[in-house]
Amino acid sequence: MQVYRGMDIGTAKPDVRERSRVRHHMIDVVDPEDEFTAAEFQAQARQVLDRDIVIAGGSGLHFRAVVDPLSFAPSDPRVRAEIDGLPAGLRVEELRGIDPKVDRVVDLANPRRVARALEIYRITGETPTSRFRTPEAEAVRAYQSRFPFTAVGLDPGPALSARVRRRLDAMARHGLVDEVESLAPRLGRTASQAVGYKQLLPVVRGETSLGEGLEDAWRATLRLAKHQRTYFHRDPRIRWVPWDDDPDALYRHVCSAIEEADG
Repeated sequence: MQVYRGMDIGTAKPDVRERSRVRHHMIDVVDPEDEFTAAEFQAQARQVLDRDIVIAGGSGLHFRAVVDPLSFAPSDPRVRAEIDGLPAGLRVEELRGIDPKVDRVVDLANPRRVARALEIYRITGETPTSRFRTPEAEAVRAYQSRFPFTAVGLDPGPALSARVRRRLDAMARHGLVDEVESLAPRLGRTASQAVGYKQLLPVVRGETSLGEGLEDAWRATLRLAKHQRTYFHRDPRIRWVPWDDDPDALYRHVCSAIEEADG
């Protein structure tokens, strides 16, 4: 979400001082009313990759889109609108009709995945099963990257809940609500779903209290963190380091993990 201009406090975007010390990429790329897909992120991020780049962040999809041979099928708003107009049962029935083995590769209880699979088929003629069997898909499932890299994960452990609350409280003190209010008329479909912004939009509309909005944001952040932890722990390439509140100690732990990974 740091690709969106103006979404600074709620995304913990590095400030001007930090960016003057170390060059950052993929920040302030598009306006918040714009759509910016994972495929577009992939294309732009790969243009700036070199041996000195550090990829930092919590989005597993975007991380793997950059380092792995992940490919994205095209999308068409008109086709998607037609599919969204169908009852859920008809979508599943159509998908099963074109791909009898679809339940092996698509969670048919997930309406979003069903709709996306149908959209891809209508645009490209590719079934979910055929896409699942491509060499690129097999490489992604095997965690075979496009180039060598070293990955380190920081695990905050049981301290996560309190750290999330402190960060949200700090964001609120530094003007998060004002930021959401100023951006509210401009937030597009993707930006409006950002954790923190989504939960505070009802606050700036007067539909709920600030306390309730921050509580919802805290819970949503913990759910996101749980998803991230599960997603990244599946990746055998990541070496995990326990969190340490002492920055110097944490730095030493990370360096040690990198040295061990590099042999």
